[in-house]
Amino acid sequence: MSSKAGPIPVHVMSSFEDADTEETVTCLQMTLYHPGLLQTGIFQSIRFCHREKLSSSEVVKFGRNATICRYTFLDKQVSRVQFSLQPFKDFSSSVLSFEIKNMSKKTSLIVDSRELGYLNKTNLPYRCMVRFGDYQLLMEKEDGESLDFFETQFILSPRPLSQENICAATNPVPENGNCSTRSTSPTEMDENEA
Repeated sequence: MSSKAGPIPVHVMSSFEDADTEETVTCLQMTLYHPGLLQTGIFQSIRFCHREKLSSSEVVKFGRNATICRYTFLDKQVSRVQFSLQPFKDFSSSVLSFEIKNMSKKTSLIVDSRELGYLNKTNLPYRCMVRFGDYQLLMEKEDGESLDFFETQFILSPRPLSQENICAATNPVPENGNCSTRSTSPTEMDENEA
């Protein structure tokens, strides 16, 4: 019994060749910590361990007001709009970057060691600590090819996200005790270097 396979029909080949290749999407992963998270439902409106796809033309707002903000913190200490993230494409890059802007008149936003006052903004590094009040957010960006969309993913941390804990949790500690960091990680600078 010989089975003789004929040629693949033309319509099957052309549909396969014409199919779009799926672009990878930039993902902004945010690990959240607040000391009172177990006693209150501060983060009950945020879906953890779930990727959400957003348009890169969207300005993503974080704060207390659910009608204005995509991600809300149910806490009177948080401003109606605390901060925003604006995706953009830099001239020298082929991937999405993000700009973070403090929208709160009453609370400074600290990005790593840089303090942003009301309406101040800065480019978000690939990995950084964002703090306001008792809130700590470790933001880490994973690059993708798409310029039309990006994803967010939230993780809840039961422990404070101090720089030492982040380094120990994400990087092996060599015998000399110094943590190694990626070349894209922000580094501390002397005030005179900025």
